[in-house]
Amino acid sequence: MMPKEDRFFDLFERHAQIVVAGAEALQGLLRGGPDVPKFIQIIQDREDDADAITQEVMTAVRRSFITPFDRSDIQGLIQSLDDAIDQMKKATKSVQLFEVTEFDPMMAAMGDAIAEASRLVAQAVAMLNRIGPNAARLSELATHVTRIEGRADDLHEEGLKALFLAHRDGNAMPYLIGAEIYGSLERVMDRLEDVANEISAIVVENV
Repeated sequence: MMPKEDRFFDLFERHAQIVVAGAEALQGLLRGGPDVPKFIQIIQDREDDADAITQEVMTAVRRSFITPFDRSDIQGLIQSLDDAIDQMKKATKSVQLFEVTEFDPMMAAMGDAIAEASRLVAQAVAMLNRIGPNAARLSELATHVTRIEGRADDLHEEGLKALFLAHRDGNAMPYLIGAEIYGSLERVMDRLEDVANEISAIVVENV
């Protein structure tokens, strides 16, 4: 029997750490101020790095005789990780387009939630090389990410309500811009939850 392609785990971990780097840059961006362009560039650079790893995984899946778990699960996991960093990059587009340098407190709080969830996801990804012994902890981490996603949903709703109240009798443009940013952040959090769901599915299928 040929040995399993353990390099997949290294690629997963590298990608997950890129997601963390992107999330922490997004967190910094949402604090506002003169460093916003710097954080935007970090996110865009990390997204390029992530694309390269994703392509390497997809190529390895096609060429490897033995894989650590089902090929569709490998593809689903790396794609969900890539979707998360892709969505972070998309979030920066609105910030760039509208030249935003100040952000509402709820946006900053969503950035904190995204960074926290990304670190939990990376912790879980690093444990996939021993799914059996780590099954309980992996399930706990996935559940924790889901709870954070719920908290982010509440922040999203509260932020939109505050925006509406602040601008309902004046210029609607700040509301529209803010709503676009809130929506982008919510989608980032949704993509991180997708990663957690992929991990949960892998655990169920391999324990």
